Order: sequence, then C-alpha cells, then structure tokens
Amino acid sequence: MRTKILAHDIVIFGSPLWLGQLGSVAKRVLERMDAFLEETDEEGRIPIYGKLAVAAIVGNEDGAHYVSSQLFQALNDVGWTIPPIAVCYWGGEAMGSSDFTDLPSTPDMVSKTAGMLAGNAAHLAGLLKHTPYPG
Repeated sequence: MRTKILAHDIVIFGSPLWLGQLGSVAKRVLERMDAFLEETDEEGRIPIYGKLAVAAIVGNEDGAHYVSSQLFQALNDVGWTIPPIAVCYWGGEAMGSSDFTDLPSTPDMVSKTAGMLAGNAAHLAGLLKHTPYPG
C-alpha cells in the first residue's frame, strides 16, 4: 500500500458512511499512514509532503461533513495537502432505501462538485510538482 500511495500525486480516499462514520477500511488506511510520521527527508519532510488528498463519500444518512472533517484532520496530521473543494459526497435520505448506484443518473450538484474537485486538485498538484514545499 505504501508504494502505491507514494507513486501518485493525488490520492482519492473513498468511503461509505456506516452509522454516520468513516468506513473501517478507510480507517485502517489512515492508521497505517501513521508510519509516515517516522520517515523524513533531510529537510524534515514526511514522504507525502506535496501530495494531495481528496475524498469521495456516499451513504444513506447524514455524516459527510463530520466524516470529511475527521478524514482531513488525520490526513493533514501526516502531511497531505488538502485542496479547496476536496470532498464530493452524496448522502441519501437517512434510513432510506436508495443507494447511489440505484439512482437513474448522477445528481447535477454531485457532478459539478466532482468536476471542481478534480480541477482544483490537478491544478494544485501541478503547482506543487514544480514548486515543492520548503520543509
């Protein structure tokens, strides 16, 4: 997993909402990234400095704002850069029976937000590639 993470400039963390919480697989990924804190270069930078993290969250309940706040704080703690408009989510009706995959089409606001997220992340990743953080 470490090799795959370090091979990319932008990582998308996807998770369903489970009982208003980040999914357990995503939590395990975050826990394993704690190891990055022990690795620094000669400037004191963690290996993922200059790499961007964005999130995609789906679920049938409230919680996307709560989950993204926890996710982004944890990612920030280990050195990820979080661009503006870094989360795209869809939350159906709480306790509802519709899943995102059951929708006849992607809601307009989800499409618009996903496009903005992708554009902002690509732009910032390009800037950081050419002008890295000083450390």
